[in-house]
Amino acid sequence: MDLQRRGSLYAAFFTAMACDCEILIDCDDPQQARALGEASEQECRRIERKFSRYRDDNVVHAINRSSGQPLCVDDETADLLDFADHCWRISDGLFDITSGILRRIWRFDGCSPPPSRQDSDALLPLIGWQHVDWTRPQLRLPPGMEIDFGGIGKEYAVDRVLGLLTRQAEGVPLLVNFGGDLACNRPQRDGRRWTVGIGHPDASDQAVESWRLSQGALATSGDAHRHILYQGIRYGHVLNPKTGWPTPGAPRSVTVAAPRCLDAGILSTLALLQGAEAESFLQVQQVPYRILA
Repeated sequence: MDLQRRGSLYAAFFTAMACDCEILIDCDDPQQARALGEASEQECRRIERKFSRYRDDNVVHAINRSSGQPLCVDDETADLLDFADHCWRISDGLFDITSGILRRIWRFDGCSPPPSRQDSDALLPLIGWQHVDWTRPQLRLPPGMEIDFGGIGKEYAVDRVLGLLTRQAEGVPLLVNFGGDLACNRPQRDGRRWTVGIGHPDASDQAVESWRLSQGALATSGDAHRHILYQGIRYGHVLNPKTGWPTPGAPRSVTVAAPRCLDAGILSTLALLQGAEAESFLQVQQVPYRILA
């Protein structure tokens, strides 16, 4: 972890969950700032170790290798499964944590060709939360199916870290930013709101506009970093679990503000899955948003 002074703030930096992580701490005590930065990194890495699909020593691996046998999970995992179940129900199946298996055929490296329809259709029988038997705390995953918390993991980590730091340093203004998904607990000490830039899809380091937050979260879903551009067609990485493909007509980027990063993240993702109806969907949700076509 790297700690830097930035005006009246301390900024702690580290890399985790395949993204740059930044914690802004509005205090004058460098020892307190370092302790909070280290605590945030430890919690972030704990979540990554526990829920990453790339490890073979965690609860996700155990679930995915359970071969149809029932498995009891701990409370934290159960909470995430409950949230995923809720999102699946309210989205009519458009958000589905069993759809991560599609990564076998999609390579969002910018230039690889998309898979064939035959390949995607072959995986569809292995996708569908409705096939999973989930009665807390017991989960039974049909053989061949997998779960993947990648669609909510980073946002969950933002909320967890902000809550942890707020409890450890009561009254200290904080902003937690993991790869552009972020949350803050209160205005800065001088009363100013936090200024947050919304990046352009083609150049995320260039802000299209700035938002000011006193409390709450922002999350962005889009194709800036993970996409395929093949034969003049751009394919974003957010896939419809019912088709195995991106939704046609989806905007390049959707940013949503909500009380929690988890809520902002799921709404921005679901908006992309609406395709051309993204704005109509967000208007119904009555949340602040910004769409970039």
